[in-house]
Amino acid sequence: MSANFEGAVKTAEGVLFNGVICQPVVEKCEGCDRTKQFEDATYCGSYAQPAAKWALGACNFATHVKASLDKQGKVKLNPLKASKRAAKGR
Repeated sequence: MSANFEGAVKTAEGVLFNGVICQPVVEKCEGCDRTKQFEDATYCGSYAQPAAKWALGACNFATHVKASLDKQGKVKLNPLKASKRAAKGR
């Protein structure tokens, strides 16, 4: 999805861009570098439904969110990714 919204059309549901309806960003998206202004609202340039990306935790596209730390002060990793990294020797 292009972040400049050239040729986009504002509809009642959101912004129609390349056949996809883009929803306005949610409050958690404030400060992200991927947000773009279109007319009177702000939209995500990477994902059409920003609220869905925040439903289960932090958005993986968010540029303003840092990795969370566990109780020992280490960065939490996906166990599957951690096992693959260990297998590669990284």
